[in-house]
This record gives sequence, structure tokens and C-alpha cells, in this order.
Amino acid sequence: QKGSDKSYSYGYKRFSLLGALINSIVLITGSILILNTAIPRIFHPAATKTEGMFLLAIVGVIVNGIAAFRLTKGSSINERVVSLHLLEDVLGWLAILIGSVVMYFWDVPVLDPLMSIGIACFILFNVFRNVKQTLHILLQGTPDEIDLQKISEDLVANLSEIDSVHDVHAWS
Repeated sequence: QKGSDKSYSYGYKRFSLLGALINSIVLITGSILILNTAIPRIFHPAATKTEGMFLLAIVGVIVNGIAAFRLTKGSSINERVVSLHLLEDVLGWLAILIGSVVMYFWDVPVLDPLMSIGIACFILFNVFRNVKQTLHILLQGTPDEIDLQKISEDLVANLSEIDSVHDVHAWS
């Protein structure tokens, strides 16, 4: 929210984008590490401590749920990325909670790596969508709602002083 100054004449809003990009890189890295660990465990499932999973999942749902709720009012892309990250954490912890209950009553150790793979893929899908949006803004892409051709045509049609338009730029 810091305004412009002599160092950053447009202000500091792009720092939020940088934060979103760094957060996305962390999420991609973590998801790849989870996939690296979980995929081999499908073929060689290991016993899990379901009681610990259950208790940790309850704490995870509460803590991340409160944090996600507090960030839902955010308007920057970084706040949206972090909010999405926390929401994904809540969903992940809910899956772990349900999985721990199922594994407590039935012997299905393959469920743990399957849940890990599902959560990691869900995170990757959403992170890539956010990275695309973040990079579009960072690289000063034309906003989707702007039609440069129409702007050029409107300038020529509505201002008699303008004969033609040959160079139009728009960015967010």
C-alpha cells in the first residue's frame, strides 16, 4: 500500500506480485517433493500412525482455517495466492483427517500416498493458474478487458485531429 516515491515512481504494488511469484515457486517445489515421495509409496505402502495424523489434522484445519478466513478480504494477487494456499492447506488437512479415520478402522495404507498425490496435483493446478496471471502482470501484458484495436478505431472515429493510430500500449 506504500505510495510512489523517487525510487519507485509507480509505487510498491509490484512487490506483492514478486511475493506471489516466490510463494508459487515454494508451492511448486513442495508439491514436486511430495510427489517424489508419494509415488513410490503407492507400490510400497508403509504403516502410518493414524492417531497422530488425526490430531495434527485437527490442529491444521483450525489454524489454517482461521488464517484463510482472515485473508479472504485481501485484494492483492499475493493475498489471493496466500489465501488460496491456506485454503488448499485446510482442504489437505480435511483429507488427512478423513483418511486417518478410514485408516484407523481399515487397513488401507495406500490411502496415505494417494491423498498426498491428489493434494499435490490440486495445488499444482491452482499454482500454475496463479503463476500465469502473475507473470502476465509482471511482464506488462495487455489486460484482458482492453481491446487495443477498438481504442485505436475509437480515437480515429471520435477525434478529428487524429488521422490514424499506429502504436497503442496498455498494461495493468
